[in-house]
Amino acid sequence: MSDTTTTAANGSSNGAANGSTNGASSATPAGLDFEQPILTLEAQLRSLEQTPARTPEQEEELRRVRREVNDVTRQIYSTLTPWQIVQVSRHKDRPYTADYVSLVFEDFVELHGDRRFGDDRALLTGFARLDQHKVLVVGHQKGRTYKERSACYFGCAHPEGYRKALLKMKMAEKYGIPIVCLIDTPGAYPGIGAEERGQSQAIAENMYEMSRLNTPIVCIVIGEGGSGGALGIGVGDRVAMLQYSYYSVISPEGCAGILWKSHQFAEKAATALKFTSSDLHRLGVIDHVIEEPLGGAHRDHVQTAARVKQYLLRSLRELASKNGAQLTDARYDKFRRMGMFLEESTA
Repeated sequence: MSDTTTTAANGSSNGAANGSTNGASSATPAGLDFEQPILTLEAQLRSLEQTPARTPEQEEELRRVRREVNDVTRQIYSTLTPWQIVQVSRHKDRPYTADYVSLVFEDFVELHGDRRFGDDRALLTGFARLDQHKVLVVGHQKGRTYKERSACYFGCAHPEGYRKALLKMKMAEKYGIPIVCLIDTPGAYPGIGAEERGQSQAIAENMYEMSRLNTPIVCIVIGEGGSGGALGIGVGDRVAMLQYSYYSVISPEGCAGILWKSHQFAEKAATALKFTSSDLHRLGVIDHVIEEPLGGAHRDHVQTAARVKQYLLRSLRELASKNGAQLTDARYDKFRRMGMFLEESTA
């Protein structure tokens, strides 16, 4: 089923919340609402750091503020609500697929087009090297500037994007190359043109064919994991999520619009959907949760990329010993087990 949500990829993210922002202005930089205490302290910290020839008292104050920034950040991010996690997953400074390509992989060569209609910029594909492994990278790309986001449709892929991804995946299978999928989309593009070109069928074919590929597939939700747009590249031997991402059949705004006829209930929908990394790991939908740096991935791209790389290398080592039949059998069993529950305990 094709996506009908139209949530903008940068949704509720407002301004920069990056602790490395330059400038000594005392004004609090714009950021997420719940981050305001952190941003106020970070502004104070920058002001102290840029003070020349600090006195011993100022040095002590600097150390105190640094400790307070860490303590407040840890306290706030340890008690995030599902809706706040959605806001973090959409943060405009959060690393995208292109950022991971430059930080995690080497010798990336981008591949274009689906040989049918065109090249969808919302899905980035290409061969790369991950230490000793040759891999195919497939990932949603949202773009930073408005021009880039328009070209990428805010990370909402068209049918040609999914067909491009599948074409490259089959090429990777032919040469025995593992596949790495980075998921970050509010959903597949819901426009009339996309539907006319077979959006729902393209997603369904991807899911079907990915389940049968005789090569290792590792999928990571790095931001938003919305509906069929995410599932179109989400069938893998290992499926993981970054700590402050979400993975859901529908966006909270879309769910609120259907159930309560208003997007004002998005926060209520986010709680009801149980789509955070901790929820999905507990329910067995995903295999692992990749912990993000203190304050979220948008505060430290390099450390986040290092953790993603570590997870990818570990997963590829685990899957390297399995042949094609073992991979597909285990993949089939993995997804068949999802959603199975016992209503009451047996004797």
